[in-house]
Amino acid sequence: MQPVRRTSLIAQVTEQLRAEIRSGRWAIGSRIPTEPELTELTGTGRNTVREAVQALVHAGMLERRQGSGTYVIAASEVGGTLGKYFADAEERDVLELRLALDTTAAALAARRRDDADIANLRRLLEERSHHWDEDTRTAVAADVALHRAIVVASHNAVYLEFYDSLLPTIEQVIRSRTSKSDDSYDAEHNELVQAVVDGDADRAAQAARCFLGSLIAEYPDAR
Repeated sequence: MQPVRRTSLIAQVTEQLRAEIRSGRWAIGSRIPTEPELTELTGTGRNTVREAVQALVHAGMLERRQGSGTYVIAASEVGGTLGKYFADAEERDVLELRLALDTTAAALAARRRDDADIANLRRLLEERSHHWDEDTRTAVAADVALHRAIVVASHNAVYLEFYDSLLPTIEQVIRSRTSKSDDSYDAEHNELVQAVVDGDADRAAQAARCFLGSLIAEYPDAR
């Protein structure tokens, strides 16, 4: 047997940061507190905090962005690994994967959504619509959050973790497409959310299928 080693301070802080991410208190896409703030929150030194953050950067859960801060990009080490794989995927491939994921999620959400899910979906839909013509960055963030909220409403933790690993790539594709077209697809998103709110699984799945299918059909080699 080996002597029991006390957990290092860095490992303890790393686990605290990981717990904030896994709990959802630091959501995918959000910026975490700065190093000085984390130093105060954890009661540890700046070097300890820096090493703990770096450990999660290496794990693929956090990403440092020059001049902007450190952001959550995955809810787990597995999600971080998948996220790195998806990062170099082709736009069409991502959309085809989303066609499968979002269609099933919409049907599950229509069956399982609760009052909190409904309120969140309506809020995000309104935010997306309100900002689309004024603040594209905020509108895209709301769009991503809306589609994630549908997966949340499926109440399937495994589904959500996998979807979260794809989220940075989804956002990248949406931003790329938005720069090429000003079509907001408001009607399609309104129909999708309303079908989920109404609890109509078939209609919700069809709404997701039609919306994403129309995007895929724009590619020259789509079948």
